[in-house]
Amino acid sequence: MERWVFITIIIAIYLAVTLTIGLLAGRKQTDSVAGYVAADRSFGLLVMYFVTGASVFSAFAFLGGPGWAYSQGAASFYILTYGALGMAPFYWVGPRIAKLGRRHGFVTQAQLITGRFPSKGLSALIAVLSLIAFVPYVTIQMRGAGIVIEAVTDGHVPLWLGALVAYGIVIAYVLSAGAMAVGWTNTFQGIFMIVIAWSLGLYLPYRLYGGIGPMFEGIREARPELLVPPGLTAAGEPWSWGAYSTFILVSAVGLMMWPHLFMKAFTAKNDDTLRRTVILFPTFQLFLIPVLLIGFSGVLFAGTPPSADFILPFMILETDLPPLVVGLFCAGALSASMSTGDALLHASASVVVEDGVMQFTKLDERRQRSLMQALVLLTGATAYWFALDPHSSLVLLLASAYGIISQFAPPVIAALYWRRATTSGAVAGLVAGIAVAVFFWQNPALKPFDMHEGVIGLLVHIPVLVGVSLATPAQDGRHVAAYVD
Repeated sequence: MERWVFITIIIAIYLAVTLTIGLLAGRKQTDSVAGYVAADRSFGLLVMYFVTGASVFSAFAFLGGPGWAYSQGAASFYILTYGALGMAPFYWVGPRIAKLGRRHGFVTQAQLITGRFPSKGLSALIAVLSLIAFVPYVTIQMRGAGIVIEAVTDGHVPLWLGALVAYGIVIAYVLSAGAMAVGWTNTFQGIFMIVIAWSLGLYLPYRLYGGIGPMFEGIREARPELLVPPGLTAAGEPWSWGAYSTFILVSAVGLMMWPHLFMKAFTAKNDDTLRRTVILFPTFQLFLIPVLLIGFSGVLFAGTPPSADFILPFMILETDLPPLVVGLFCAGALSASMSTGDALLHASASVVVEDGVMQFTKLDERRQRSLMQALVLLTGATAYWFALDPHSSLVLLLASAYGIISQFAPPVIAALYWRRATTSGAVAGLVAGIAVAVFFWQNPALKPFDMHEGVIGLLVHIPVLVGVSLATPAQDGRHVAAYVD
């Protein structure tokens, strides 16, 4: 049997197991919207831990992370930093969100925001912005899956076909069981990707250099610039501290504002489950250490991959590992991709229906669920079209989406903690922040101190929210007390 055929069989077995778990997960889930979107608020600590970790660390971490370590060195350390910073505030914010969800029946982020700041237009705006940010994020996952499958099968299964098959399976179980399928497949995939990452991250430096220490000593002699923070840009020039620090800041602010992660607060069984998930989250993030070690191990490796994002599969193939190991690696990379992609597809459909369509028309629960399923297909098809672009960078795609998502933080915090905030202030701040972020994204040469456009948007967003809120009549005290007290 040819090597690539054996590897393809291993991949097929992994995909079949994932599909089976996803389809079986929905057996005890109700047919209600709360069942499809929030898994009947039933997730315990085990599922919450893995659904949070696996949803955060995706093809971006498994392929883009090594790609940055390989090509930009210390710049990749920002990935380790923002995860811990971004999750910490959820220890306090998460239980408040969950409590309001149970009290008012919220299942999406916009329902919470517009519960405090009533506005159909604001809800629809959040839905549109979420969908715009979701598409490049799903694109990353699909492209990552296609890259890995194409590489390990020596091109016999091209990127377009690998991405199509992997995400055909994702769409199948998301359509069938919604949040419950996302939760249990993420648990399986999270365990799988952690095992594979640590195995390869420790094995490759020892196989190629005799250890992690000798590997970094070699890099220090040959490419010392890669070990000096903040690292290099994609063009190989020194990255500025302004860009590096604001990259971390916008990612930390935006991390838990992603609707597919934010919505997981509504799925938790109780508040203690949420707090314990936040406390344990850094242990999941440790899986990034071996992933970055893989990227650094490629710096002195003979040969050059087609692109930096290909460095991990390139090294796996060039080190002549047994087909079984290569197949398992591919399954681990697919776990990283699919465990985030399924949550994104599910959330995109839930957000558009609940926060967009339902603001202007009334549908029964059966029609809502059917429309969500149709939007899963539409979002998947759109992201797949973009995934076929050979010039897209996995990390830069994600960074651009964070510029939008980070703008959700001020209205969420204002809704929960500031009594004087008003609907007019929330709308004006969000519009101003998005407009500024988009402007500087389109005109990067104008960015002061190389700051990320999302941070510049926040620097405008917050004063506008505060100023307009103070200039407009305060909300009814009893309404505010239901959210702030």
